[in-house]
Amino acid sequence: MTTVWVAVALVSLVCVLLRAAGPLLVRQPFPPKVDRWLQLLAPALLAAFVAVQTLGSEHRLTLDARLAGVAAAAVAILTGRSPLLVLLVAAGATAAVRALG
Repeated sequence: MTTVWVAVALVSLVCVLLRAAGPLLVRQPFPPKVDRWLQLLAPALLAAFVAVQTLGSEHRLTLDARLAGVAAAAVAILTGRSPLLVLLVAAGATAAVRALG
């Protein structure tokens, strides 16, 4: 297991523990600013992981078929398609770019 995945596992574990311990330890709600920050943390981490896995390869910036798949998925999401269709569009775009290149 690489260092990155160990970090992902540890951050995930901490998030789960904080989520479980929150109601037990905190009797009053967080301030609105902190609550909003916590709600934005998970999507930001997910976006960072997707970016690293899409654009990174052996400590280098790599632009390949994966980027086309993520771009196609983004377009499908923005047009309101179902998650299954988004997955199929992304896989199809990635496969098409790999077949052409």
